[in-house]
Amino acid sequence: MDLVLDAADRHLLTPYVYPAGWPEGEPCRQLLSLFVITNLGALTLYLLFGTLSYYFIFDHELKKHPQFLENQVRREITYALRSLPWISVPTVALFFAEVRGYSKLYDNIADSPYGWSGVFLSMLSFLFFTDMGIYWIHRALHHKLLYKRFHKPHHLWKIATPFASHAFHPVDGFMQSLPYHVYPFLFPLHKVTYLGLYIFVNVWTISIHDGDYRVPRLLRHIINGSAHHTDHHLYFDYNYGQYFTLWDKIGGSYKSPTAFEGKGPHDYLRKLREK
Repeated sequence: MDLVLDAADRHLLTPYVYPAGWPEGEPCRQLLSLFVITNLGALTLYLLFGTLSYYFIFDHELKKHPQFLENQVRREITYALRSLPWISVPTVALFFAEVRGYSKLYDNIADSPYGWSGVFLSMLSFLFFTDMGIYWIHRALHHKLLYKRFHKPHHLWKIATPFASHAFHPVDGFMQSLPYHVYPFLFPLHKVTYLGLYIFVNVWTISIHDGDYRVPRLLRHIINGSAHHTDHHLYFDYNYGQYFTLWDKIGGSYKSPTAFEGKGPHDYLRKLREK
C-alpha cells in the first residue's frame, strides 16, 4: 500500500491537500491518507466492477425468482456502502503496519530469493493460503454463536447479484478479508503483485455472486465459481471456499452445484414458465 500512498503524496496530497510543513512520513498523516485511499479504492472496485458485472454478465431473468427480494439491488448497495467504511478501519491498521515496514513486502524482483519464479510461486501460495483461511473463517461464521449476529445479513440475498458481493456485516467482511492481509506479514511478496492480487480478490468476490455458472467442464469440480456460491446462499452449509473446492472436499462440505444438475435457479424459472 505504500506504493499507492507515495503516488498519492507525490501527485495530489503534498502539493494540493496537506500543509507544506506536514511531513509525508508522519504517522497521523499516513493513517488519515490510508483511510481515505482505502475507502475510495474499495468504493471504486465495488461500484465499477459490480456495475459492469450487473449490466453485462448477471442474468436479469433471475430477478423474477420468488426468492429475489423487493428492491434487492438497492438494498445490497446500501448495505455495502454502509459497511465498507467500518471494514476499512481495521484494514487501515494493517495497511499502516505494512507502510511502516513490518510486513515482508519487497520492492524489487532482485529482493526475492528466487527471482521471477519466486514472484510466480508467491501468487500461487497466496491463492492457496487465502483460500484455506477464508474456508475456515467462513465456516466458523456459520456457527450458531456467530451466524445470526455477523453472517446472516449476507445470507439475506438468496439469489444474489454482483452488488451482494460486499454487502457484509463489517465484522464478517473484515474477518473474511483477514487472510489477504495476514499473508504478507508471514511470507515475502512483491508489492506490485500484492496490489494486483488485492484487486483480483475483489473482482473474484464479485464474480462468484454474478449468477453466471459457466465453467469449463474439466474445472467444474475444482474451481469454486458462481454456481457453487449460489448453492451456498441457498443451502447455507455447503461450498464455503473462495477459489477452489479443495477445502470443502477436505472438510466434508462440498456440494455439486444444482445448476450443473439441471436443478438451479434458472431451471426453476424455466419450470415456472412452462407451467
